Amino acid sequence: MDLKQVKLFLGDDWTRFEREVSSVLSSDTELLNAINERIINNGGKQLRPLLCLLSARACGKVTDLSIDCAVTSELIHTATLLHDDVADNSPLRRGVPTIMSLFGPSVSVLVGDYWLSKAIALLVGNAGDGIILAFSRSLEELAHGEILQLQKASECDTTMEDYLKIISCKTAALFKAAMVSGAYSVNAPQEYLEAVSGYAENLGLAFQMKDDIFDYTPQLNVGKKLGVDILEQKITLPLIEALKRSGGQDNARIRDMVRRIREDESLKDEIVAFVEASDGVAHAKETLISYSEKAVSCLNALPRTREKEILEELAMYMVDRDI
Repeated sequence: MDLKQVKLFLGDDWTRFEREVSSVLSSDTELLNAINERIINNGGKQLRPLLCLLSARACGKVTDLSIDCAVTSELIHTATLLHDDVADNSPLRRGVPTIMSLFGPSVSVLVGDYWLSKAIALLVGNAGDGIILAFSRSLEELAHGEILQLQKASECDTTMEDYLKIISCKTAALFKAAMVSGAYSVNAPQEYLEAVSGYAENLGLAFQMKDDIFDYTPQLNVGKKLGVDILEQKITLPLIEALKRSGGQDNARIRDMVRRIREDESLKDEIVAFVEASDGVAHAKETLISYSEKAVSCLNALPRTREKEILEELAMYMVDRDI
């Protein structure tokens, strides 16, 4: 699926989104403007604002508030990335130097705070309780997910239930806020709100599962080396699926390797080999497909439109995307 074509399909609605992002972030500080321009020019898929606008159009007709919600979703997402780069000490993101590596951790945190404050300011006085609550919940869950992931990384006892909770908070929560806010912005009925909420939850889970599969699959385009997650003691879907199919002795042995991996990075190769031998990636892909299919089924309540078709296509794109 070509996301550029989706943006072209959105036409003037997407143009308005891009224009408002630049306008909202404009300041009288030269350095801040230069950094903001760099971030915008090196932007990623911009999936959250896409989902917001598709949700609004699938449920009604885009309003000024719909554009504000799309911008808010992108500002919050980018703010979390700027903060994550500091927490993870990341020199690169999407194959280009991070703001942290170029300007230092303090600048990255402060610029992230700036984007976050602009997101909040955009909604004050314009959005109703439903939209405010959707975004505030997503911020709460983002923080909760990060802390839970840190706890589980230190304990090395992540279960499937733990994993789903972590990725629901860290990824699906903002997908949900983007789509639910888009539906609220056009006064969608309750059944439409429930439809896009369920879709976004399952789509967000599928999106993160695919990212986690990349960590065990040599890919040229993801800007990520093989085994990065496991070096950070993150037990993600491919390893969980492999562990589910191993005996108690193997399970204990592999989890012990994860505990010791910071002291001996060479253990990574044995863990990756274990996942390969146990078909962990193949089983992870089966799980990913099931969540993509759940996302599609959640859309049944929506009328048949081109926007709904694109949302269905996006769900299956999560299975096959290579970036």
